[in-house]
Parts: sequence; structure tokens; C-alpha cells
Amino acid sequence: MQTGLVLINTGPGKGKTTAALGVTLRALGHGRRVVFLQFIKSSPTGESAFLETYAKDHPEKLHYAKLGLGFVGDRPKAADRDMAEKAMREAEATRHKADLVVLDELNVAISLGLVPLDWAKNFIQTRPENQDIVITGRDCPRELHELAHTITEMGEVKHAYRQGIKAKKGLDY
Repeated sequence: MQTGLVLINTGPGKGKTTAALGVTLRALGHGRRVVFLQFIKSSPTGESAFLETYAKDHPEKLHYAKLGLGFVGDRPKAADRDMAEKAMREAEATRHKADLVVLDELNVAISLGLVPLDWAKNFIQTRPENQDIVITGRDCPRELHELAHTITEMGEVKHAYRQGIKAKKGLDY
């Protein structure tokens, strides 16, 4: 049995969730069980449509929940806090049926004060020995760096949005 790894996708660039989805597909392809929880995102996205359908068709392989209310801003509301509490409870309730747990946008939830850093550290430190965890989101706290095995920082070199091009369905969301 191999030791579980902690991977973090962070930074200001695009691709953090997309990279986590790639790991998810790889894990599912090898018959691993996955829990994929989105802490912030709420608007319909291509990944959420796929994950919802796949989880419904294959509940023994994938548990998916989109638990965020979307854009939070600098001042989270009570509803945002309630959803973060629900996301933490969902993570705790489902973690033991997974070989891989993806906590999408957890870093953002921590930086906004919606999820306590201590909860995240405890979640990582008390995982089953062979369970892998992927955490995404910009503004990853330094304390999580110490617990990670691999950290990838996505950086923006050039972005279509800065050229006045709007997000494209099927490519950006």
C-alpha cells in the first residue's frame, strides 16, 4: 500500500480546477473511488454537468457535490458561511469512501475566512494512509504548503480576457 499524497494547484492563472479534473479522470480510469467537492463555484459549468451525470450513473465510483454559492467577494454573507459549513460536513461524511478527495476552491474558502485553516490541516493530517487529496484555489496558505507533497502554481502569461475576449462555453467554463 502506498502513502497517500497531497497535491495543491494554486496561483493566479487558469487551470487549477482543470488540472484536478485530469487527476480525477486518471483515478477513475484506474478504478479508484473519487469524492469531488466544489467549495465556491455554483454557476453551471461543463465540468459540473459532466461530474453530476457521471456521479449519477456511477455512484460507486464518484461522489460529486457543488456546495458553493458562486462569487463571494471580500465580505462573505451568512449564506456563504452556511454553505462552507455544509461543504466541510460533506467532506467529513464522504471522505472514507474515497481513494482520492478533491477539495476544489478550498484555498479561496480559507482565505475568505469561510473554512478554518485548522479544519483543512486536520482533514489532511487525519486522512486514511493511502488516500490522496487534491486542493485547488488561489491564495494557498503557507501552512498547507508544509503538508503538501506537490504544489503547482498556475501563472498567467497571457489571457484572452485581458484582450477583451469573453469566457467561452466549453473552454473556459
